[in-house]
Amino acid sequence: MAGTLAQGTSVIPCLVIRNGKPLTDKGGTPYVGFDVVIDSRKAVYASTQKFKDINAQRKGMTVENHHCGKGVKHVMSIRGMYALGKPPFFDPARRGSGTPKRRGGKRSELDTIVRAFHNSKLCGAANHKLIGRRAALAHAWDRFIADNQGRWDKTTIARAKHLDYAMRTAIYEGHLDRGCSAYGACERNIVALSIRNRGRGACRAGQGCRFPMDYQGISSKVSQYNIWDEFLTQISGLASCFLRDDLRSEGSPQDMPRSSSETYYDKIGGMYEQNVGDVERILFGSDRDLREIFPKTNVASLKSVRHYYHAPAMGKCFPQYPRVEYMSGAVARKGKDFALIANTRIEVGKKVAGGYRFKEAKLALEHDRDVMTIVDSYPGFVVDGGKVSLRSSKKCSPYGIPGGCRFKSVKRYRRKPPWLRAGRSLAIHCTIDDRGEDCRGAVRKKPVTVGGTCDTQMRPVAGVR
Repeated sequence: MAGTLAQGTSVIPCLVIRNGKPLTDKGGTPYVGFDVVIDSRKAVYASTQKFKDINAQRKGMTVENHHCGKGVKHVMSIRGMYALGKPPFFDPARRGSGTPKRRGGKRSELDTIVRAFHNSKLCGAANHKLIGRRAALAHAWDRFIADNQGRWDKTTIARAKHLDYAMRTAIYEGHLDRGCSAYGACERNIVALSIRNRGRGACRAGQGCRFPMDYQGISSKVSQYNIWDEFLTQISGLASCFLRDDLRSEGSPQDMPRSSSETYYDKIGGMYEQNVGDVERILFGSDRDLREIFPKTNVASLKSVRHYYHAPAMGKCFPQYPRVEYMSGAVARKGKDFALIANTRIEVGKKVAGGYRFKEAKLALEHDRDVMTIVDSYPGFVVDGGKVSLRSSKKCSPYGIPGGCRFKSVKRYRRKPPWLRAGRSLAIHCTIDDRGEDCRGAVRKKPVTVGGTCDTQMRPVAGVR
């Protein structure tokens, strides 16, 4: 073995040509050479802009083929690669040296502790490296608790840690673009409810629960909440210190320009502030708290919600495009030129000698629909016929939800989770302060319902074990 690449390393792959043919396995899957753009083990704050610059440059490039140059020494199967569309994420360097300014109004003790952790050097250290962030965050909390034993009692500071983890998961499990809308806030409360129910009365090791009310273990279990995956923690602010006071604007008027960094942290901080009081009550409160936070919904049903799914994020399928297929790794040929078709959707065309003509099928995910654009990005090339199946899409459902809802037209199809039949979809009601998607609007209390028969966005499911 020549070496290893850490998960999240950004590379530019190329086809290794030997005796006039690309290097592949018996099934035609390419072994590719590569140039390393960013090694995730060595990435720093400046790597983010480097990634953006190179990504933008390559999108504008047109080349005759994808052959490797002479300097490439090592190869790997294309199966070990996937498209990286987002740059690595780092919190900016700390600015200012004074005592952090207090934000917001009255806070609970748990909220105060969470903010103290985010403003600590220990939290910052967990975000210095790109890899191992999930473990680094857990270690930082353990150190923070040990260093502050005399400041807060053991139970209180432990609860603050669990609240922090639940809030991180609730925020990043939801759709960040919903911001501080009533729907987005209710969605986050439902994520917290599912975490609460997995830690009370149904503590299962397979769901990350090591002991009753282990909300840290439950909310950061990768198999249950894949946002905690090694790579996904590298490109999101999930493991960051997003409540750092110096990262947010100083209460500027709405018409005052803010940096993109301030806009992001103001929004995430606003989402946290909108939900933290409710989530604390959901995790550590009583049935009465559940009734008040989720009115008009039976408490017994609420306490049986351990699962939910976001339909737009489920497996994509396109019955309206029967000849569109996803290519994880294939070779296309035009004379002596070869192109790498990897992590790409194509529309399969006419069958010819050696394979099929094809065009690129570019997918854009919009709020309520999939937009497919067919582009002839590889004119004259023929894709390996052994990589084309032409199998029809199976188990596709309009919008990825159960039957019982009528649509004038269907603009998105998804697969439903296999456990869905084991439970029942539940409509959960919230009455919550709405501040708009940008978290800067005037506060107005608004009723909202998440889930139920025709909700195409989020679906809480009761009764699944």
